[in-house]
Amino acid sequence: MERLQIQGSRSTPEIDFDAVSNILLVKGQSYPENSFKFYEPVLQWVDDYLLQLTEEEVHVHFNLPYINTSSSKCIMMLLEKLDQAHLAGKTVILNWYYSADNDSELECAEEFKEDMSLPFYILPLEEG
Repeated sequence: MERLQIQGSRSTPEIDFDAVSNILLVKGQSYPENSFKFYEPVLQWVDDYLLQLTEEEVHVHFNLPYINTSSSKCIMMLLEKLDQAHLAGKTVILNWYYSADNDSELECAEEFKEDMSLPFYILPLEEG
């Protein structure tokens, strides 16, 4: 399966989904003009990836300092796909990184975690 790589910009996160290493990375600000258009190929890739997934352990890494409302809906859709895979017996581990000095980042991660049953770890970013 092809690796999905989308270069981050000022308003869009870097996406690096690697089906070989089973590491999915979403990192950066997320406030694109059209969130659903930006996240559509991401969600489609995840659907295809999860269908072909067997015994592998998937590690998902989020680091999103800022997410606008429409992006948060798309992120929730992505998280729901991962959670459904977990409920279906796939091994999915999610790490959500936040800046220790940014309370809103932590609150955002905690809100996303509330509805999830998959292993969801909220971790402070190392300083420096």
